[in-house]
Amino acid sequence: MSRDAEKRLLQAVMAVVLLLPASAVIPSIIGGPRFLGHPPVVSADLDSHFRYLSGLFLALLVLFAGTIPAIERQAARVRLLGAMVVVGGLCRLLSLVLVGVPSIGHQLGLAVELGAVPLLMLWQARLARRYARSISAA
Repeated sequence: MSRDAEKRLLQAVMAVVLLLPASAVIPSIIGGPRFLGHPPVVSADLDSHFRYLSGLFLALLVLFAGTIPAIERQAARVRLLGAMVVVGGLCRLLSLVLVGVPSIGHQLGLAVELGAVPLLMLWQARLARRYARSISAA
């Protein structure tokens, strides 16, 4: 596969992967923890914390989306954002171990956080190396 074709494919895959969390973040900000369909009584502290974290999540998604146009030159940003996602996934995994298996949406999130994102990080690094080699050879 050509370098440019690989870039377009990575851009498309990155955009598709971002759709899953994007579909949850706006309802999370608007609905707070009630978005999850659990307790009808939510403390103000829990609601505040949930919406704050949802806002951080939205910022993370926007920053990830910003890497898509020039993905081959975004290695540092993809590594930083990816590391943040993986740490969050490890915390979600801790919850699974300590508290129990969450709903399917959270299980999918865990798969993205500890599976898809690390793979995308490796793929982006490979693409960045290909582009760097082509620049130094020119």
